[in-house]
Amino acid sequence: MSEKINRLGLYRFAVATASCTVLLLMAGALVTSNDAADSVPDWPLAYGRIIPPLVGGIRYEYTHRVLAGLVAILTAILAIWIARSEPRRPIRRLGWTALALVIAQALLGAARVLEGHPALTATAHAILAQIFFITVVSLALFTSPWYRSDLPSLEDSGSPSLRNISLWTTAIIFVQLILGAGFRHGAFGIVPHATGAVVVLFFAIWTSRTIRKRFRSVPELRRGAIYLNVAVGTQILLGGAAYGAIVAAQTAVQPTLVYVVLTVAHVLVGALTLASSQLLTLSCLRMIRPSDAVSLNSHAAGAAGKASA
Repeated sequence: MSEKINRLGLYRFAVATASCTVLLLMAGALVTSNDAADSVPDWPLAYGRIIPPLVGGIRYEYTHRVLAGLVAILTAILAIWIARSEPRRPIRRLGWTALALVIAQALLGAARVLEGHPALTATAHAILAQIFFITVVSLALFTSPWYRSDLPSLEDSGSPSLRNISLWTTAIIFVQLILGAGFRHGAFGIVPHATGAVVVLFFAIWTSRTIRKRFRSVPELRRGAIYLNVAVGTQILLGGAAYGAIVAAQTAVQPTLVYVVLTVAHVLVGALTLASSQLLTLSCLRMIRPSDAVSLNSHAAGAAGKASA
């Protein structure tokens, strides 16, 4: 009984860590949207103090740092908890990977403050944030009671398999977020990002259609497809609105409220889109047997039938 309570507590703590990471992503997006990235010139202190004067852009940058410290502490606790209580070695390794990522993210943030080069360091910082987020989200799924339960093993005789399609979709969404970060931080223009949005939409539709055709009776996969479609659709609408706000704010003296709200929402929904695709992919990998296993079983069944005949 105590082991079951410990597992449930670990799962809830992983969910809490992932939720705090969402707040951290929002805080980081607020820093960029409010042009507050250079508000604090030193690191790890702020103007040589633990708590600087909370005025202007310093408020956003300091809030981002506080939340980053909180997430780092939560991640360290999560990694240690997993290492002490989780029997599955890959999950233990993933816990330590999450801790390594959050440390690397802190060092990259320090490089952004101390060394500059925003087009490079800020883009890398944004990309690493997404990698860390889906790592923590994956840990929350792996430690969940659902993932630990005795789930049916499904066959997928279609080609390409849903396992592969979902993997491709997640990879495409991740590339799209890289393109978005590059555009947002001035590494390149809007065309690659806009093109990527069309590709993401195609793969999201392909994934959901495959689930409807092959696994209509599997609620976990159908629900995952719905979440993915809602996220992608919302993200495309927000992307168009955010770009319009960017164009309209070019002549503004300071970022407008509409610009800040739309660009921050676009960043957040982008992260949630990647997370929804990641969760759907992991669910497919958990529930659907690999194509090689399906082919092997079919071959064995055919050989057995010939032998009996």
